[in-house]
Amino acid sequence: MRTPRPATLLGALALAALLPAATLASAETTVTVMRTIDADRYDPHRSTARSTSEALFMTGDTLVSLDPDMRTIRPLLAKSWTVSEDGKLYTFKLRDDVTFCSGKKFTAKDVKASIERWLDPATKGVVKNRAGDVKEIRAVDDTTLEYELSQPYSELLYQMTQSFHTVINIDQVKELGDDFGVKGMDGTGPFCFVSWEPRNQLVLKKHAAYKWGPEFYENRGPSKIDTIIWKIVPEDNNRVAGIQSNQGDITQYIPYWAIDQLQANPQISVTKAPYYFWTYFVGFKITRDMADDLTIRKALNLAVDQKAIAEGPFFGKAEPAYSYIHPEVLDFAKDQVDTSIYGYDLDKAKALLEEAGWKVGNDGFRYKDGKKLKLLAYSFTNIWQQVMEAMQGDLRKAGVDLEIQIFDATVIWGKLGTQDFDMFTMSYPYVSAGDAMNLYFPSGNRPTPNRVNWADDTTDQWLKEGRGALTAEARFDAYAKVQKQVHDAAVWIPIVHEPMYMAAGPRLKPIPAHGIYGAGLYKGLAIELK
Repeated sequence: MRTPRPATLLGALALAALLPAATLASAETTVTVMRTIDADRYDPHRSTARSTSEALFMTGDTLVSLDPDMRTIRPLLAKSWTVSEDGKLYTFKLRDDVTFCSGKKFTAKDVKASIERWLDPATKGVVKNRAGDVKEIRAVDDTTLEYELSQPYSELLYQMTQSFHTVINIDQVKELGDDFGVKGMDGTGPFCFVSWEPRNQLVLKKHAAYKWGPEFYENRGPSKIDTIIWKIVPEDNNRVAGIQSNQGDITQYIPYWAIDQLQANPQISVTKAPYYFWTYFVGFKITRDMADDLTIRKALNLAVDQKAIAEGPFFGKAEPAYSYIHPEVLDFAKDQVDTSIYGYDLDKAKALLEEAGWKVGNDGFRYKDGKKLKLLAYSFTNIWQQVMEAMQGDLRKAGVDLEIQIFDATVIWGKLGTQDFDMFTMSYPYVSAGDAMNLYFPSGNRPTPNRVNWADDTTDQWLKEGRGALTAEARFDAYAKVQKQVHDAAVWIPIVHEPMYMAAGPRLKPIPAHGIYGAGLYKGLAIELK
């Protein structure tokens, strides 16, 4: 594996040409945040991109917020709430001192309009299951909202912390039409949408009236920064050079090879999110020949050296994964999940294949009944290419031929919607076991995001029980059954649990990173000049 060279003067000069003049002039309260890719639009109901969420958490608010411990629900637009005994009615008492960036006063009607717009088929809203099975949203008065479900949803409050639940100004939506989230986005957040140049930069200005930030922030508003510029800087070297040369102020998109280098620089502060749940895995399409064989799936799991991958492409910064979700996430069933089939044991992998009749031929690969043990994997570019090359080498040692086809982000999502591959790569954020299991394993989610084609009536029933549970204990019990079932079936090869690092340049104080949906700056209220 070729190790990238450290950022050089050439990288710094290249970045200088990319960054706005205001940043280069070191405007006193302008901060530039560097990231790798842009969003498709800044509309909470029509985009699932992390890049979208990064901005929406700053320009808008949700009813409740998620503590950095990734477990505790805190007030935000809602001061308090109650839940009925049957788990179907949530009553929120809202703040009466909130305004949108436009100056419009926030009321319960705005929450009602936002949810109804999300659920309206005309909106073509994404991940609407995160709203629960909504029966009716009622604005009882300006500061009282009733959120009624037709079925209980045990994780509703956790989902309400996500950017999809951002409250928007429906008047602006009507005004801008399809350009909402492109030419403007009026929210109640600590920053206001100013302008967006796709694939270049997004400019946000301080919301001067803001004073209702989450209680876990020392500064609950207004921001101590006047302007934030989200700048697209796709090259790793240029982001590292930008932080070191004071031409870019913040990035969480630090190449793994540069983390030690930045930590050693006394001018740079590097922080790590204490709790962050983003897992890389390789999935099997279990309806395909060979991938449908449990013995083969178990053997391939045992043939992959997660520790070596964590130390190689991830430079020792990621945690080897031996389960589908992180052991510290809410409702992880550590006593039910058998992690012994998800660790490197090449001898055991070979023995399983031998017992199943797969014999090594003269070319070093295994054959059975004249058929070669060969699988096709579709993969993303970037770090995944290095991961898959390492996996290809591991599987070859076990006598398995892995063919890899690499696609960039503009192509692969379409490819993953087909049935033409045996294995695929994926990484994903989640806030709980239920969040993860309800995404990837309901039979109704085939062919995507349930790309493994898992279809099991008991799984569907347990997911339904977990989703509708009225107690934390009942929720855990249901999701524990699902975790055990899908882990025992070895439908994934877990690779690593990714960490989140945040680098801040010489002008800024250290910034505590938040793990929510991979959007480390969250509200941006912790950004402060030295």
